[in-house]
Amino acid sequence: MAPCPICNKPSDAKYAPFCSKRCADLDLSRWLKGSYAIPGRPAEEADEAPRSEDPKSPEKGGSGTPD
Repeated sequence: MAPCPICNKPSDAKYAPFCSKRCADLDLSRWLKGSYAIPGRPAEEADEAPRSEDPKSPEKGGSGTPD
């Protein structure tokens, strides 16, 4: 089995892939604090995505169909 990704000790099947609850919790804490991130488009590019200005569009709370 691979070593614990936090401390490199042998991993324990009960906490796989970690060696202990402590290391598993430490990893979760890093995810929750934003220390880890999944790569993606920069936020500026994501904000520039075209959006509909139609007030009846589903994104604006309308039904998307004409009255």
